[in-house]
Amino acid sequence: MAEARKPLVIVGASYAGVQLAASARELGFADRIVLVGDERHAPYQRPPLSKGLLSGRTTREQLSLRGADFFAENGIELLLGRRAEALDAAALTVRLDDGARLEAGWIALATGARCRPFTCPGAELAGVFDLRTLDDAERIAEAAHSCARACVIGGGFIGLEVASALRTRGAEVTVVEAQPRLLARAFPPAMSDYVARAHRAQGTQVLTGTGVRELLGDAQGRVAAVVLDDGRRIECEMVVLGIGVLPNDALAQQAGLALDNGILADRLGRSSAPGVLAIGDVAAMELPPAPGVPRRMRLESIQAANDGARAAASLVAGRPEPWRAVPWFWSDQYHLKFQMAGLPQPGDEVVLRGDMASDRFSVFYLRDGVLAAAQSVNRPAEHLHSRKLIAEGTRFGAAELADPSFELRRPAPA
Repeated sequence: MAEARKPLVIVGASYAGVQLAASARELGFADRIVLVGDERHAPYQRPPLSKGLLSGRTTREQLSLRGADFFAENGIELLLGRRAEALDAAALTVRLDDGARLEAGWIALATGARCRPFTCPGAELAGVFDLRTLDDAERIAEAAHSCARACVIGGGFIGLEVASALRTRGAEVTVVEAQPRLLARAFPPAMSDYVARAHRAQGTQVLTGTGVRELLGDAQGRVAAVVLDDGRRIECEMVVLGIGVLPNDALAQQAGLALDNGILADRLGRSSAPGVLAIGDVAAMELPPAPGVPRRMRLESIQAANDGARAAASLVAGRPEPWRAVPWFWSDQYHLKFQMAGLPQPGDEVVLRGDMASDRFSVFYLRDGVLAAAQSVNRPAEHLHSRKLIAEGTRFGAAELADPSFELRRPAPA
């Protein structure tokens, strides 16, 4: 009788982990697959947590990431509510919190990220929320029922999506951002200004260039106000934190894997330890080569998690295909759909196509005349064309891109 081979053990049951399991099966991986998740919920979609679930447009039942029978039908053993506590990279074993020890042929770390700690005085008050998990979102949604005034600390995508959802529910909302402008890492100044105007037009107060000194509570220990660095005081019954995340790399650190703001991995997800893969938000994965783009970056997006997982699946299935896709992202705020493709870099030539006042436009980034990135608002067709043209390294003139009558396609050869 042939000896059974050791399984693929995946630690982390969100997008990257589930995609790796699914793609490995699709590519013919025939051995056992064990998927370990520390939450008690079946794998679920995360984007609606800060959008539809908070605004009431999406129900919990609509969040399932895969159908109820998917895991059984594909022979994927799902261990929920179990935490991986130790990794032996040399022996390829994982020890769980109940003492169980899993031997593996491959181990994939898809442990994601956690909310950055908020150390301001008053952070422990009731009514102060992080948002990362379904349980977090449901606590915020429950508190929002009786909340008339909310303060969102952090003007990145998560913070602004939460602000949009709470404002849509009728709360008075204030966004506090320490940087001089919103979304400063992702958007050029003109786009940041546009986003701030869009939120203010909906009645949200946007305060930039100021930090938070402390949170004040009432006699019951609930948050009652946010005090800014400049002394201003914002009365509120709820605070939601959107100040970024940190990679969940404790297992990798304990096992001695190479780290640099996440687990270092190549374009197939291979870490510094043979047989140990890293994918998703926890991985600082090598990017598809492109002029001006860093060699590695930890991308916090569903698409990057899925693309990296597909590449890792190709490796374990014996058909290696390194990650090649152009990174892309999206965000919904009020009636605005933001779609971003590629990674803008300092020094890119920025080209506006369309009228920002119409809430339908795109911003393109040219690098030495080549389309390198694009950000679209309510223009899904331009976003889709842009992803293809970025992948092809298409060359454009700035005047062409700025002209709305110019068809966005690969120019015909001369």
